[in-house]
Amino acid sequence: MAKDIEVGGQGEFHAKDYHDPPPAPLIDAEELTQWSFYRATIAEFIATLLFLYITVLTVIGYKSQTDANHGGDGCGGVGILGIAWAFGGMIFVLVYCTAGISGGHINPAVTFGLFLARKVSLVRAVMYMVAQCLGAICGCGLVKAFQKSYYTRYGGGANELADGYSTGAGLGAEIIGTFVLVYTVFSATDPKRNARDSHVPVLAPLPIGFAVFMVHLATIPVTGTGINPARSLGAAVIYKKDKAWDDQWIFWVGPFIGAAIAAFYHQFILRASASKALGSFKSSSNI
Repeated sequence: MAKDIEVGGQGEFHAKDYHDPPPAPLIDAEELTQWSFYRATIAEFIATLLFLYITVLTVIGYKSQTDANHGGDGCGGVGILGIAWAFGGMIFVLVYCTAGISGGHINPAVTFGLFLARKVSLVRAVMYMVAQCLGAICGCGLVKAFQKSYYTRYGGGANELADGYSTGAGLGAEIIGTFVLVYTVFSATDPKRNARDSHVPVLAPLPIGFAVFMVHLATIPVTGTGINPARSLGAAVIYKKDKAWDDQWIFWVGPFIGAAIAAFYHQFILRASASKALGSFKSSSNI
């Protein structure tokens, strides 16, 4: 107990010292021999499958309910707000369920950002991305199997650059949207905050889900909101239309750039400045 709490000369209360966990090795072959590694990979596959199944069904359901050519009501359905809630809500649920098993990435851009920050090894990052992409393809495949008559008619939930927007606008929307998401992930899972505030790990899925929700509200009219390369790839593979494939690069390049910027900003600007401030404080207190 004495190690956890120090009392200053003037009755001040100081939290226990914090030390960052060591960075993940670039290549950790030993992971391939551990069941926990494969269990985490399976969790990423299943989580991404469920994510695409629920969200793409929501998108197709909304379009079918508002299709005036087939008896729909233009004011019916869940609307863009409901679609955004479906994406954000599913991320909240799935991150909550899988965070203790795989970290709850469910997105190659998130995995890429955490890899750049040395939170996961290259082996784990690659396996997660493969599992996420396969899960997304299978999730969209299930939607098409259950809603075959509606799937192609209503776009298959595929991401495409909307008419009237330039390629630069679409790419910028994906970069900024993914930055918001990955920055939120870093902030919500920061081990330093977890050590200081015990409630943070429990609440982490909530801000991550809200970030997804808010980004969807802003960018659905522009790109349909990708910010998740696996989500865009899975829909494009099952939808099989040229437009979705022509725009596919936007939904990989944009999210990866956004994730890289978020990783750099959090690790080398926010955390580095905090470390320097702490070092300056300790130096001045020893004078």
